[in-house]
Amino acid sequence: MTKQFRLFGLLIMAGVLSFTACKKDETTDDPKPPEEFVADDASFAGFQSWTLVAQNQGPDPALGAAHAGNDSTVTRYIYFKDDQNRVDGKYPVGTIIVKEAYNPDNTVHQFTAMTKRGNNFNPDANDWEWFILAGDGQIAVDTAGNQMRGADLMGGACTGCHSQASNIDYVFSKP
Repeated sequence: MTKQFRLFGLLIMAGVLSFTACKKDETTDDPKPPEEFVADDASFAGFQSWTLVAQNQGPDPALGAAHAGNDSTVTRYIYFKDDQNRVDGKYPVGTIIVKEAYNPDNTVHQFTAMTKRGNNFNPDANDWEWFILAGDGQIAVDTAGNQMRGADLMGGACTGCHSQASNIDYVFSKP
């Protein structure tokens, strides 16, 4: 009878193993996108090695003074992390875009960024958060030590200007 119990036990183990082997592998499913992305200094590290999607030189009347748009010597470089694209007309949560405005005599060297934060962070601008960065990609701080970021950065100027591109998810550089 001991042989029968061993044989029976082996059959049960074989059945369990075959059942678990046929079970759907959960790692092959598309992961659920994050509901919110909160950028930190590390989020912008190495941005100049990201995909350069646009390079514009000279004045841009649409920009006015923003991004040195009124300076004929400035070139603006727009970088997208992971070359992110719209999905169903909107950028996914976690999208990061950095704009560098630079002129050869280095009198202008500005870094701004936007991230798709999500979670109803900024409903007036489809959940984009705006940033001013230091040259090393760190989030700049004001004289009080507060990070220069938010939905109303620059008194709402970022949202106000980018709302002109609301039909393309507030992003001018990749229509």
